[in-house]
Amino acid sequence: MTHTPQDIDPVESQEWQEAIEDVIERDGADRAQFLLDKAVQQARAAGAKLPFSAHTPYQNTISPDDEVDIPGDTEMEWRIRTINRWNAMATVVKRNKESSEYGGHIASFASSAALYDVGLNHFWRSKSAIHGGDLVFFQGHVVPGIYARSFMEGRISEEELKKFRSEVAGGGLSSYPHPWLMPDYWQFPTVSMGLGPLMAIYQARFMKYLENRGLIEKSDRKVWAFLGDGEMDEPESLGAIHLAAREKLDNLIFVVNCNLQRLDGPVRGNSKIVQELEGNFRGSGWDVIKLLWGKGWDDLLEQDTSGKLRQLMDETIDGDYQTFKSKDGAYIRKHFFGKYPETAELVKDWTDDQIWALRRGGHDPKKVYNAFKRATEADGQPTVLLVKTVKGYGMGTAGEGQNTTHQQKKMQLDQLKAMRDRFKIPVTDEELEKDIPFVSLNNAQKAYLADRRKELGGSFPKRSTESPKLDIPGLDAFKKELQSTGDREISTTMAFVRILTTLLRDKQIGKQVVPIVPDESRTFGMEGLFRSVGIYNPLGQKYTPEDREQMSYYKESETGQVLQEGINEAGAMADWIAAATAYSNHGVPMIPFYIYYSMFGFQRIGDLAWAAGDSRARGFMLGGTAGRTTLNGEGLQHEDGHSHILAGTIPNCISYDPTFSYEVAVIVQHGLQRMFKDQEDVFFYLTLMNENYQHPEMPMGAEEGIIKGLYRFRKTSRPGKKHVNLMGSGTILVQALKAADMLKDDFGVTSDIWSATSFNELARDYQDAVRHNRLNPFAEERVPFVTQQLDGVKGPIIVATDYMKTYAEQVRGAVKQRFTVLGTDGFGRSDSRVNLRRFFEVDANHIAAAAMVDLWRDGVVSDKDLEKALTKYDIDGAKPNPRLV
Repeated sequence: MTHTPQDIDPVESQEWQEAIEDVIERDGADRAQFLLDKAVQQARAAGAKLPFSAHTPYQNTISPDDEVDIPGDTEMEWRIRTINRWNAMATVVKRNKESSEYGGHIASFASSAALYDVGLNHFWRSKSAIHGGDLVFFQGHVVPGIYARSFMEGRISEEELKKFRSEVAGGGLSSYPHPWLMPDYWQFPTVSMGLGPLMAIYQARFMKYLENRGLIEKSDRKVWAFLGDGEMDEPESLGAIHLAAREKLDNLIFVVNCNLQRLDGPVRGNSKIVQELEGNFRGSGWDVIKLLWGKGWDDLLEQDTSGKLRQLMDETIDGDYQTFKSKDGAYIRKHFFGKYPETAELVKDWTDDQIWALRRGGHDPKKVYNAFKRATEADGQPTVLLVKTVKGYGMGTAGEGQNTTHQQKKMQLDQLKAMRDRFKIPVTDEELEKDIPFVSLNNAQKAYLADRRKELGGSFPKRSTESPKLDIPGLDAFKKELQSTGDREISTTMAFVRILTTLLRDKQIGKQVVPIVPDESRTFGMEGLFRSVGIYNPLGQKYTPEDREQMSYYKESETGQVLQEGINEAGAMADWIAAATAYSNHGVPMIPFYIYYSMFGFQRIGDLAWAAGDSRARGFMLGGTAGRTTLNGEGLQHEDGHSHILAGTIPNCISYDPTFSYEVAVIVQHGLQRMFKDQEDVFFYLTLMNENYQHPEMPMGAEEGIIKGLYRFRKTSRPGKKHVNLMGSGTILVQALKAADMLKDDFGVTSDIWSATSFNELARDYQDAVRHNRLNPFAEERVPFVTQQLDGVKGPIIVATDYMKTYAEQVRGAVKQRFTVLGTDGFGRSDSRVNLRRFFEVDANHIAAAAMVDLWRDGVVSDKDLEKALTKYDIDGAKPNPRLV
């Protein structure tokens, strides 16, 4: 129980209060805060246990006395804003009159129209010859309002508005911000809630990274992220706010639309989401600006000499605030102001309509302007604006402040008329009875909008697609990786680190390489980069690292190149997306390499990987210690047998599972060419292993097969009657090589060895061929690459990979020969590699035994030889299925 000390000297207490009031009056609130902070520090140093409060009163942060007027014609802006509201509503309602399948959202933009209007009219600068442009993460559900604004500006036609969410036939508008679908318009995909705030933080951080490394000029560019208060429940929304404060990202602005409602009900019905978020952000080191009350409340607060109105604002919870705005002025008079005689007295001469007209702060353009202005003037810390609004503002009985408003897609005629009258929309009853017309601006209004955007550099939102092509080194730059390692054994991870080092030293593109590692550099043998290129830290290195005397000591630098994100895969992936989209957002193509445990890749950050595809990201993701049996000691949650299957779900992700160093080199060089010279909007995923073995020299003419997914690594000069084809990828191809030797020595079976670098690429090519042949039956039949490669091949084919059987099974329909697939279905577990491969049935013994079974089925191996093989290779037919144990 907290002990509250009694006031032993009320006169002295009063003197202290009067002194503070005098300081505020003479020198301002900031001076008072400074003195009080000093006093608190001294008291704590003396042993006083002072409580910490992360909250300020439930009031606007900016006082009316500190506000400035909005530049421009506020009446004109109000007129345009009301038309924008109407057209946004009409975009959704018209589509859903045609069919409820289209969906869409009205209430989110209705609550935040003033926020976007003020931003577009006064703050958000477009990329131009003299400015890099601001970056804005639009809240996904508000897009009808953004499209409606572009319609008023002449950027989007009425026909396009009518095709909202009808994209298949072309000429439609995407449901949410999707750069993949609207590459010249949207900058960032944001509707997967929680990813927007996370990606915004790392975009702001990467902007500072580019500035500190001298790759772009330092400027006043800002990253804005518009978020919903319900969205802040997503762990990703708040998960990286400490980074923004720690790295002093004063180029970052969060605007949280606090309309107090989630999708189904109140965000915090029994408490206050604004106060909760204020505590979270203030405690993390952000500047918090609260905008809760509109101008009408200023006069009431000035008259509140008793302090009861302020008390009432503080103690009223969100569930009640929501209810008030779903009712009317009479209800608010009785249930809010009527709680205390002093507050009832404040509005005794007011009409119910006047009480109802009291607005929340987010609907007051002047106050929004001042909040935005202060946020853009931040120095040394990020800013969050907590802006209180009403969800469905202006929708009246169709959903204003109601739990059902998020799902509202339609409005009745009387509701449309009420909204029209409230916002003075120039639409007649007759027009409404026929349809819901879009309203165009008159010439003066069009000119005003054009002038506002011209002053800010041009159209917005707008995504830039122009960036310089890079001079990519040829394959000969990696000649060491193309040669045999001789007796030396290395892993593909080590081969990749050599390739990365070569790229970092390249005079043309080295400075644009961005290594990104989530606290596993030493695991992947990358600690050499610490000293050679340094770890990025905007504060430099103010301490002496304990390993300073070592060759690869932990070196942090303001101009460091490595992004070392700690134990933070989601943050590292957001970093990678920022780097992989720098060609568009900054006009500087960067080459990011994100290296991580493969199990913690697509499985853990799959939603971000999908967002990367939508973002048209370009870069490399490297799944280290990959495969179900390669990371042998780490167990179920570390062993990856399915990342390639997950990678294959992203249409523009190109994935490979290389075995040899030359394959890694060919794939990386090919990826560099496609992404940074040919400028294709794809990204590459490579799995890398930590198992050491000898690597041969690249066979002549293997490049095409490596890139397309399959080539014959070793061909038997004189195949016998008993002949098989052993196919694999990653480290399991090494098991296939061992199996070939066993079959030759034990049973005289000859083998061709095939390296399948990408079953995903083979499968896509196969599926494309099948589709072409189905749609063009009279055209020349297209033959899949895998079918071409295996044309005329003698004997059965046995495939083994360190991934689930589904990975290789994708191409079964394109293979004419007998086709047997071995894979690692089931949960991983800890043991030796030998035991794990035995357990999952992908070791050399199982490969060899599978080959003998297929030869027996083809009638070229006797029962006796098959029995001998099953015994020799210790095959137990009663062994439990590893997928089920």
